[in-house]
Amino acid sequence: MASTWIVKRKTKDGAGRFRVEWRAAGRSSKTRYGGSFRTKREAEIRREWIARELAALRTPDLTPLASTPAALTLEQACDRWRESRIDVTESTRVLHRVALKRVTAVLGSTRVDKVTVDAVAELVQTLSADGKRRETIRKSVKYLAAVLDEHGVEPNPARAKSIRLPHEEHVELVPPDAVAVESVYRLLPSAYRLPLLWLDWSGARVSSIDTLTVGDYDEPARRVRLRASTTKTRSALWVELPDTLAAALSAVLPPREDRDGAAPLFPDCSADRLRTAIARACRAAGVPVFSPHDLRHRRISLLHRQGRSWAEIARFVGQRKLSITADTYSHVMLDGAELDYTEVLR
Repeated sequence: MASTWIVKRKTKDGAGRFRVEWRAAGRSSKTRYGGSFRTKREAEIRREWIARELAALRTPDLTPLASTPAALTLEQACDRWRESRIDVTESTRVLHRVALKRVTAVLGSTRVDKVTVDAVAELVQTLSADGKRRETIRKSVKYLAAVLDEHGVEPNPARAKSIRLPHEEHVELVPPDAVAVESVYRLLPSAYRLPLLWLDWSGARVSSIDTLTVGDYDEPARRVRLRASTTKTRSALWVELPDTLAAALSAVLPPREDRDGAAPLFPDCSADRLRTAIARACRAAGVPVFSPHDLRHRRISLLHRQGRSWAEIARFVGQRKLSITADTYSHVMLDGAELDYTEVLR
């Protein structure tokens, strides 16, 4: 017996979509797609039309409806999706742009409704042949799936179980030891030295270099505030500084009566410039190249080696999930020495 029905599907914006499905005969016949709509009323109109066609012993032909209007190209769809993501931070928007640029370089001119499982598999193979790492490819496929979801492509080819990511051997990260950090410190321009020591001590994310202000430094208490609006977990955090590091930070600031609380705490440095300068100094010093984020791995590993509980460590570095702190950021370090800030700053 022919039948039609409506299925509500969840979308990321919470509004949901209403999908019309139908069968020409009983349960043994194939379920067919009748359209996807933002409102239930639109879906009911389509379902009633399909039901009338079936009652008249005609097979519903949706081809004329599907051809007008013409579907967007994947490049256009990606641009629209990125513009609609007003719910994310600027750094996340950059991540979306970079990940989807890899997709559009291969499939940009393909119409959204013509993207197939084979096309996505070919995308994966192309990115792998270009030397892209497994995690990089995974992000591109993930955001491609989100774009296709937004434009009602069902079934979504980017979510097919047959899509395989390239195999990649796990390479264990080795955080820099005190000797490497000190060697890099001495080769950095003076404006980048205190930001490096700040990251080494606090284990903060490198984005803090761009977001900390003079008003976040509590000089009498020798501590720095990470505001909730600037942290990944959206939780405020105080970082207590050792006396020598606090004194060095106070020495480069203007007198208290002349300070602008909204001014950057590290005015002549940015996260991107610091990352580049560290890599250059590593090569010049002949030590393994490390990134600012590797200093976060170093700090958590040192705290763990010092016998701190996972709850204490998570509070210190602003980590929400203890399992991530334990599984991802703790490493077995041969040299667990702290940096001698008094000697380095001298």
